[in-house]
Amino acid sequence: MNESKQINRNAVRQEVPTDPETGKPYINTVAAVAIAPSGVGAELSEYVSQAVAVIRDSGLPNETNAMFTNIEGDLDDVLRVVRDATMKLAEQGYRTGVTLKLDIRPGFSGQLTEKSKLVDELLAE
Repeated sequence: MNESKQINRNAVRQEVPTDPETGKPYINTVAAVAIAPSGVGAELSEYVSQAVAVIRDSGLPNETNAMFTNIEGDLDDVLRVVRDATMKLAEQGYRTGVTLKLDIRPGFSGQLTEKSKLVDELLAE
């Protein structure tokens, strides 16, 4: 979803864009998600990588760091991807824990890179 006009980052409320194909509101969301099984031992990478693969295959912008995988997209799409990634482990019979934080900001896009860029600009001042 491209921003059609300049966004005021300080405005409390933004105009909500609509998806031109569906006509539904586009609710941009950045999610930080950690998905891991319980009771499989000290090393979780083998299992976490399965969930991350689902996220990466989703086509949504994403990045993985030491603690979370961040995903950006429309709220419905982000929640679907989180569910699919969770089910990758749960369907194998593992008790699966999910830590999820959402930043829902209508009218914005590209926040995976823009947020850190803004912080870097402020630190450089």
